[in-house]
Amino acid sequence: MESGPAIFAGVVFALFGAALLLWTGTRVHRRLPVAHDVSRVASATLAGGAGTLALALGVYCLTRL
Repeated sequence: MESGPAIFAGVVFALFGAALLLWTGTRVHRRLPVAHDVSRVASATLAGGAGTLALALGVYCLTRL
Protein backbone atom coordinates (compact mmCIF):
# COMPACT_ATOMS: atom_id res chain seq x y z
CA MET A 1 0.00 0.00 0.00
CA GLU A 2 2.80 2.45 0.81
CA SER A 3 4.95 1.54 -2.19
CA GLY A 4 2.59 3.22 -4.68
CA PRO A 5 3.09 6.76 -3.36
CA ALA A 6 6.82 6.15 -2.95
CA ILE A 7 7.13 5.05 -6.58
CA PHE A 8 5.10 8.04 -7.77
CA ALA A 9 7.11 10.53 -5.68
CA GLY A 10 10.41 8.96 -6.72
CA VAL A 11 9.56 9.10 -10.42
CA VAL A 12 8.29 12.68 -10.19
CA PHE A 13 11.38 13.88 -8.30
CA ALA A 14 13.73 12.02 -10.65
CA LEU A 15 12.06 13.33 -13.80
CA PHE A 16 11.95 16.90 -12.49
CA GLY A 17 15.58 16.80 -11.37
CA ALA A 18 16.80 15.34 -14.65
CA ALA A 19 14.77 17.83 -16.69
CA LEU A 20 16.01 20.77 -14.63
CA LEU A 21 19.62 19.67 -14.98
CA LEU A 22 19.21 19.15 -18.73
CA TRP A 23 17.54 22.54 -19.17
CA THR A 24 20.16 24.33 -17.06
CA GLY A 25 22.99 22.65 -18.92
CA THR A 26 21.49 23.60 -22.27
CA ARG A 27 21.05 27.24 -21.21
CA VAL A 28 24.61 27.45 -19.89
CA HIS A 29 26.04 25.76 -22.99
CA ARG A 30 24.28 28.27 -25.27
CA ARG A 31 25.36 31.16 -23.01
CA LEU A 32 21.75 32.14 -22.37
CA PRO A 33 20.55 33.37 -18.97
CA VAL A 34 19.10 30.79 -16.63
CA ALA A 35 17.17 33.49 -14.74
CA HIS A 36 16.59 37.11 -15.72
CA ASP A 37 18.30 39.93 -13.79
CA VAL A 38 20.47 37.51 -11.83
CA SER A 39 24.15 36.64 -12.18
CA ARG A 40 24.66 33.80 -14.66
CA VAL A 41 26.94 31.93 -12.29
CA ALA A 42 24.60 32.28 -9.31
CA SER A 43 21.49 31.25 -11.22
CA ALA A 44 23.21 28.29 -12.87
CA THR A 45 24.62 27.16 -9.53
CA LEU A 46 21.27 27.43 -7.75
CA ALA A 47 19.37 25.67 -10.56
CA GLY A 48 22.02 22.95 -10.76
CA GLY A 49 21.87 22.43 -7.01
CA ALA A 50 18.07 22.23 -7.04
CA GLY A 51 18.16 19.74 -9.93
CA THR A 52 20.74 17.61 -8.19
CA LEU A 53 18.78 17.66 -4.94
CA ALA A 54 15.54 16.67 -6.70
CA LEU A 55 17.31 13.84 -8.55
CA ALA A 56 18.86 12.62 -5.30
CA LEU A 57 15.46 12.68 -3.58
CA GLY A 58 14.00 10.66 -6.44
CA VAL A 59 16.72 8.06 -6.15
CA TYR A 60 16.27 7.97 -2.38
CA CYS A 61 12.50 7.41 -2.71
CA LEU A 62 13.00 4.65 -5.26
CA THR A 63 15.62 2.83 -3.17
CA ARG A 64 13.30 2.77 -0.13
CA LEU A 65 10.78 0.39 -1.71
